[in-house]
Amino acid sequence: MAEHFDAIVVGAGQAGPALAARLGAEGLRTAIVERKLMGGTCVNVGCIPTKTLVASARAVHTARRGVEYGFTAGEVRLDMKAVKARKDGVVKHSSDGVTNWVASMKNVNLIRGHARFTAPRTLDVAGRALHADKIFLNVGGRALVPDIPGIRDVPFLTNSTMLDLDHVPEHLVIIGGSYIGLEFAQVYRRFGAKVTVVEKSGTLLPREDPDVVAEIRAILEREGIVIRTGAECMELKKRGDRVVVGMNCRSGEPLAEGSHLLLAVGRLPNTHDLGLKEAGINADARGYITVDDQCRTSAEGVWCVGDANGKGAFTHTSWNDYEIVAANLFDGDPRRISDRIPCYALFIDPPLGRVGMNEAEAKKSGRRLLAGKMPMTRVGRAREAGEMQGFMKVLVDADSEELLGAAILGLNGDEVVHSILDVMYAKQPYTDLQRAVHIHPTVTELVPTLLGTLKPLAA
Repeated sequence: MAEHFDAIVVGAGQAGPALAARLGAEGLRTAIVERKLMGGTCVNVGCIPTKTLVASARAVHTARRGVEYGFTAGEVRLDMKAVKARKDGVVKHSSDGVTNWVASMKNVNLIRGHARFTAPRTLDVAGRALHADKIFLNVGGRALVPDIPGIRDVPFLTNSTMLDLDHVPEHLVIIGGSYIGLEFAQVYRRFGAKVTVVEKSGTLLPREDPDVVAEIRAILEREGIVIRTGAECMELKKRGDRVVVGMNCRSGEPLAEGSHLLLAVGRLPNTHDLGLKEAGINADARGYITVDDQCRTSAEGVWCVGDANGKGAFTHTSWNDYEIVAANLFDGDPRRISDRIPCYALFIDPPLGRVGMNEAEAKKSGRRLLAGKMPMTRVGRAREAGEMQGFMKVLVDADSEELLGAAILGLNGDEVVHSILDVMYAKQPYTDLQRAVHIHPTVTELVPTLLGTLKPLAA
């Protein structure tokens, strides 16, 4: 006989605990099931640990640049064990916070173990049968290990196991020139490793505009990171205690050899061992669970939030999924996934903040477009800080004066971009933002100036 709950949340990542808390607060007897790490990807092997490493790497980099600011710090020596200990402490603080929060929730029971459907709305967790009227899947994702020839013959790291290192690799080779790979590349280069990034396609970051990609590549190459694109046919092998990546590239040497190999080529949803067929839940060919605009799956009484629904691979989209589900269930507010404006950041230094459409998407929409672009050298605050790499660019619908998208690559770009995003959500014309009086000296004060430079974008 299955134990009955009003609701079950599977997974204690970003959306799970908040959803469990709301369910419990509404008087539903709720179980939250977690097989491993409280807090999920973001807290344990994603945003929090990696951005803690980014902060350490930036401090090291700034210290080495001391002479530019009028001081000498002497030889900067990295203690990677101390860096890791700091990172582990920040992670533990966050993970403990989630654990304590769940423990304090009214009407919520934490159950440890792997959940798998055995029938519609029925789960097995370590031999314990659970049934609920409502089930919410928040199972997250994991690193993709590509089927590269030789992959079984060489040691490799993923974004998760990379965080276990307590030493700096002599030469880190990274397969994958996208967001995760580039963040690790700059961090470990600043820690003192040689770094080579190998990307299969002809460009880094294929969703970004070419000028954005070119500047990001230049920023990384200025720090000594070697970037190899167009590595169409890769193979891996060991050479002593080193790893060799063989490449059929459009240019450059046919090999990249290093002491450590990091795979950063994407992620997969954790749905392969969930028993979706038994539950009557549809998924696409990659394993992402099919959901409607309000996170409902094909199975009655089952929702999917977070990475596994394929509607956004970010902590902030996972949280928004929770908000959408709660609003529809309890608040009489028909919020939808399609109301979201895409936004994300690349947390290199300086960071890239992105909202809305890129140029290709805007052109495809058929709108008449206006565009503006200004270098960070125009920003007094950036010059004062000695951080003048990058630029700002923005796209506008010429007829409606609606902001369509922006890329802020530069000092505080991941924060500045929200001033544009907020106006986009408010559905106000760009002129409202252009006429706002911003504080001087700040980075954001260039945004109204940028909007004053709008010109027709060539087709």
